Amino acid sequence: MEMVPSEENQFVPKEIQNAAEEPRVLCIIQDITSAKTVNERLTLNLPASTTLSKLYDDVAHKAGYVKATFDLAWGNTQDMAPLDHSSKMSLSDFGFEPGNKRNFLQLTDKDGEQPQIASEESGTADSGGLDDSSQDRFIGPLPRDSTAGCSGDYSSPSYSYSSILNKSDTGYVGLVNQAMTCYLNSLLQTLYMTPEFRNALYNWEFEESEEDPVTSIPHQLQRLFILLQTSKKRAIETTDVTRSFGWDSSEAWQQHDVQELCRVMFDALEQKWKQTEQADLINQLYQGKLKDYVRCLECGYESWRIDTYLDIPLVIRPFGASQAYSSVEEALHAFMQPETLDGPNQYFCERCKKKCDARKGLRFLHFPYLLTLQLKRFDFDYTTMHRIKLNDRMAFPEELDMSPFIDVEDESPQTESCTDSGAENEGSCHSDQMSNDFSTEDCVDEGICLDSTGSTERVLKPKNTLTFELFSVMVHSGSAAGGHYYACIKSFTDGQWYSFNDQHVSKITLDDIRKTYGGSSGSRGYYSSAFASSTNAYMLIYRLKDASKNAKYFDAEDFPEHVKSLVQKEKESEEQEKRQREIERNTCKIKLFCMRPVKTMMESKLEVHKDKTLREATEMAYKLMELDGAVPLDCCRLVKYDEFHEYLERSYEGEEDTPMGMLLGGVKSSYMFDLLLEIRKPEQVFQPYKPGEVMVKVHVVDLKTESIATPISVRAYLNQSITEFKLLIAQATGLSAEAMRVVLERCYNDLRLLYVPNKTLKAEGFFRSNKVFVESSESTDHQVAFTDSLLWKLLDRHGNTIRLLVSLPEQSPGTLANRTPCQREGADSDVPLEGSKGDRKSVEAILEESTDKLKSLSLQQQQGSSTSDSQKSSDFEHIESPSQEADSNSSLCVAADNRELENRIRAGGSSGASSDPDNHFASEERSDSEVNNDRSTSSVDSDILSSSHSSDTLCNADSGPIQLANGLDSHSITSSRRSKAHEGKKETWDTAEEDSGTDSEYDDNGKIKAEAQYLFFRAEPCSPEDATSDALKCVVVHVDKRITLAAFKQNMEPYVGVASTQFKVFRVYANNQEFESVRLNETLSSFSDDNKITIRLGRALKKGEYRVKVYQLLVNETEPCKFLVDTVFAKGMTVRQSKEELLPQLKEHCKLDLSIESVRLRKKTWKNPGTVFLDYHVYEEDISISSNWEVFLEVLNDPEKMKSMSQLAVLSRRWSPSTMKLGPFQEVILESSNVEELKQKLSELGDIPLQNLEFAKGRGTFPCDISVLEIHQDLDWNPKVSTLNVWPLYICDDGAVVFFRHSSEELMELSDEERSELMKKESSRLLKTGHRVSYSPRKEKALKIYLDGGPPKDPGQD
Repeated sequence: MEMVPSEENQFVPKEIQNAAEEPRVLCIIQDITSAKTVNERLTLNLPASTTLSKLYDDVAHKAGYVKATFDLAWGNTQDMAPLDHSSKMSLSDFGFEPGNKRNFLQLTDKDGEQPQIASEESGTADSGGLDDSSQDRFIGPLPRDSTAGCSGDYSSPSYSYSSILNKSDTGYVGLVNQAMTCYLNSLLQTLYMTPEFRNALYNWEFEESEEDPVTSIPHQLQRLFILLQTSKKRAIETTDVTRSFGWDSSEAWQQHDVQELCRVMFDALEQKWKQTEQADLINQLYQGKLKDYVRCLECGYESWRIDTYLDIPLVIRPFGASQAYSSVEEALHAFMQPETLDGPNQYFCERCKKKCDARKGLRFLHFPYLLTLQLKRFDFDYTTMHRIKLNDRMAFPEELDMSPFIDVEDESPQTESCTDSGAENEGSCHSDQMSNDFSTEDCVDEGICLDSTGSTERVLKPKNTLTFELFSVMVHSGSAAGGHYYACIKSFTDGQWYSFNDQHVSKITLDDIRKTYGGSSGSRGYYSSAFASSTNAYMLIYRLKDASKNAKYFDAEDFPEHVKSLVQKEKESEEQEKRQREIERNTCKIKLFCMRPVKTMMESKLEVHKDKTLREATEMAYKLMELDGAVPLDCCRLVKYDEFHEYLERSYEGEEDTPMGMLLGGVKSSYMFDLLLEIRKPEQVFQPYKPGEVMVKVHVVDLKTESIATPISVRAYLNQSITEFKLLIAQATGLSAEAMRVVLERCYNDLRLLYVPNKTLKAEGFFRSNKVFVESSESTDHQVAFTDSLLWKLLDRHGNTIRLLVSLPEQSPGTLANRTPCQREGADSDVPLEGSKGDRKSVEAILEESTDKLKSLSLQQQQGSSTSDSQKSSDFEHIESPSQEADSNSSLCVAADNRELENRIRAGGSSGASSDPDNHFASEERSDSEVNNDRSTSSVDSDILSSSHSSDTLCNADSGPIQLANGLDSHSITSSRRSKAHEGKKETWDTAEEDSGTDSEYDDNGKIKAEAQYLFFRAEPCSPEDATSDALKCVVVHVDKRITLAAFKQNMEPYVGVASTQFKVFRVYANNQEFESVRLNETLSSFSDDNKITIRLGRALKKGEYRVKVYQLLVNETEPCKFLVDTVFAKGMTVRQSKEELLPQLKEHCKLDLSIESVRLRKKTWKNPGTVFLDYHVYEEDISISSNWEVFLEVLNDPEKMKSMSQLAVLSRRWSPSTMKLGPFQEVILESSNVEELKQKLSELGDIPLQNLEFAKGRGTFPCDISVLEIHQDLDWNPKVSTLNVWPLYICDDGAVVFFRHSSEELMELSDEERSELMKKESSRLLKTGHRVSYSPRKEKALKIYLDGGPPKDPGQD
């Protein structure tokens, strides 16, 4: 990290200095060069302007590699091309996503060689000569070429082994930052460097029979300290310690305050050490005493109490002051400075029996052996309403004399004093100087709730001097929003200061300590930004200078016996890890495939030592594939294999005794090739595979039967000529080489005829694995141009034909036999249908049965039509069949009984819908038809025979659109493109989309358009494995995917039994989700083999028509959005006309008898009501409309007041603080966007004087629900604006929610029980409506250490 000097030559990370103005890029790098590092991640949080070259530098240091010996590639794509090492392009320009997006990269081998590990001399180790180089002596996050990583504004890597193997030359071991655990590392290193604490921890002996070692905090601390003292690594992990805290991996991403951690950890240790010699250790080392007193100024009477403390919080800057205290001594004097209680704060004196002026203050009685001072650098700026960090300068001495601050009075109180008189409740405490945490009676720790213990403290009697020496400075670098902790600690062995910055330990000087004082030469006023950052001391620890008490660190020979055995155990574990790591570094790991005798390809991972021979590796692979007993070992061999191309690259004849490391080209964790355990039959002989050979799959084509055979594998050489290649194929297939035509498919549908005899395979574009088609016949087809030949047509058809599984509706009257005479002239024929006659008859029987059913249903409709209402004249209301004039051939495609049936359907088109309870759609239908709910229509009644717009209009009062897996409603998936129609423009096949919101299959006269070119189409019965239980009536369709959807529907007419205008096509995706295909001029190119299609009966849309879902808006209901019907709106229709069409459907299907004047339509955006549509508005001209559109229908209680687009409809709701209740929604119609008009209308509505009215805009989606416990203070009441369309209101459209209240109405006072009960009710109410509930004022996660090994389970989670 680049460091820039600030005022007073303090080094500040440049990245932090610009953090507020430059976006950052989060990079997650996976090291896949070895098995040990493949599960580790390096995390870098870099400025977006960082170059790729700089990225390589950063990764090289983090991973401990030499820069030019590895590559970086994108980790979430198939493109493994390495990033450019020398590129000066910035990360943002190269495609890295800034912000919270994660950019995944992989660290890979370069040119097949593993990365070189950087040596100490290359700069990865901490320099031991910092004392001699002033430019390297600084305190703070280390520069980028030697930093460890941190949280907040810093990178937070998970370090690979290569960067932590070698111990620092300082002799000290660092701690790995798990992600944001720098605060934990700083405290642990301080405790480790405290001789008294370390020695006491070593003296404690763990009893495994009494406690699980995994959850024992003292045991894991003991292990960690032993590793810090004896390990040869540069840094060690802290995961075992945090696991004993009961933390999971998510805690590593939570940054906390180091002083908070100190308190919580000490409490946890006290609990764990109960009934041991160390039970009172924390109190003996860290606890002091002070006296909290109040003295009457009239009679001198004093009441007091004694409190204990573990640290002293020192204010940096008094509240409201512009100047900070210059030193720790000055802050200590201010801490003890008493305050006078006078005026309204007078103290009631027990002796005087009246309120008197008094003096309240604190006196130190005893100081602990280890004195902890917390510099309170975090404050709250009431000007900006932000939490800020105070970076003012505060000096602290290397030796601190505390004698002036001790109370030399005897500990026993004078006779006129009393204990705990209650004065603390009468006076105002120094809230900015003293924390209530001093009182164990008042203290509730954030981490563990403990009762006060009655242990007797060992106190220090004041002497002539109380001199403390500084030995630990915990530094915070960053802002109040986040940052990085590290520790500067003095060793009591040699007096040298060291910087413990996560895994990096380096020597520093006293000058570096002074740089942590903080401060600047400018103004000391409050920062205007909440994100100002700097580096300064946050927590100081002093030790009493007393030769009789000062301890020395235990040497190894002084360790207790149980510690010596633990040291030996950890040493053996580390040696075992080292040996295992060495084995891993010499193990080749490669993918292994095997084609077992049962013709199933198996895949595994072969791990073999580099010194193992090929023969030994073959035996290992033989056992790995479990071939023992199935195949003899001598019938197996390992060959080089390319899985992607299914290509056998080479065999290893005569190299059975060659070491695998040499054979595979070195030790790697992944290779660019694989191994195949090849198996032969006992009577066969292995064929040698030589390097340079290519694999060719040869497909033989038969022009007579128009069939293409399964491939035959042939191996050839790239330098072979075409003539030689033909002879090779002739030998393998038995075809004649003289008349042979060879066609190479180089890529998808790229066919190349190989006709130059002397040209080599390499020149023709052959590669490792190739596909060719060969044909050898005496036909004249070879005399015509290749692109005009039958061979080309057959291969072109073969390359573009896909296999679709089509589920037919229950009422399909067509048969497969019907299709036979319907093939158009010039159509390609194909291989005869597969399957027995019995299979075909079975399909025909099902289809014939549905034909009879459909005829019977149609006849019922025809009879009922005589009593129905007269047919409407609108052209989009009729169900039309294909015109015979549209295509002379298409009339032959429907049998006579089908034409008669369609005529009956047309005749009965105006009759009412009849239900068929026996018919249901088995699968879930999405997009345009009934989604969710049990409103699936029978496939004939409302879809084909109804005259109304709605093809699927059934009502469901309970459900709305089904949510897809990605959270979107079905309507948001299949929306069509919209464009204005050109009047009088002749519609062609290619321009249908331009004139309609959906592709119409009609011309202007409602006639079906013909396909200009016929493409291959063939249907056959479903095989038993293709037929599914929910689609028993299905056909397998082989179709050219270049065919349009309209042509596909026309070809499906005989199998569905109705015209293409009378059915819809749905594509079936995963989880049986269905979406309607409506773009008739688009091809089937997005489909692939074995895709599923479901056909539903129902009228297809005409030109300019759109499917619309209608929901009822119920503003005062718990569920304000209720689905009503699916209907159809047309371009050019007015809103009033659409209401006229809609109301009969609502009456028939939803039992809603409404008048046209009592309803309005309005825009629906998810759940939000929007623009009110006026009756004279025209769709597509005044109102944009699209496929699968959604609208709200709102029932009006009063006549419509919205007459103009200049008006604004706002939904208002009154809040009554005195009753803690919200009133119902009431609509307010505004003539302008003036705030005063809104206030006037609300004043009249709520009968509130205008001067007492306050209002606020609701937040979130309609109905803008908010808890009654939060609404009074959380909303932005009475914004100081004059118009509605500016911040913070932004009310520019109908449907906004506004709350209003009486300003003088007092908030209802609640008892704790009432508040708790109301909180439960509100939580239940808001959770039912799907709104977030949050009452906790604390946003960050509380720091906790769990003594039972894990957090308590929340019963509500069940």
